[in-house]
Amino acid sequence: QVQLVESGGGLVQAGESLRLSCAASGRTFTSYNMAWFRQAPGKEREFVAIIDSNGIATSYVNSVKGRFNISRDNAKNTVYLQMNSLKPEDTAVYYCAARPRGLLSTKVSDFGSWGQGTQVTVSS
Repeated sequence: QVQLVESGGGLVQAGESLRLSCAASGRTFTSYNMAWFRQAPGKEREFVAIIDSNGIATSYVNSVKGRFNISRDNAKNTVYLQMNSLKPEDTAVYYCAARPRGLLSTKVSDFGSWGQGTQVTVSS
């Protein structure tokens, strides 16, 4: 498995931006599809965005399309989530997750490696 560490969370006002980073350990980063999930208080963890191992194919949950962008730098073993036009409903703990390359799954249960999470709070 790959070890994941997220960073970049914080408190921002509605309409502002944040960029989350997820650093992966190991030499097999390019073997993994990478995804971001989030979990708000009292809610289940939900899929946000995914990028394939080559950094070509991406997919987003409808609520963030046009506002969030997922990318990866395989030379740095890092995946990013650029979040623009943030809304209070984006408030959650954001988790980075890895799954061996293949189907671009959006199911929590399909991911075996997770980071510790980073808090994003958007005030109105």
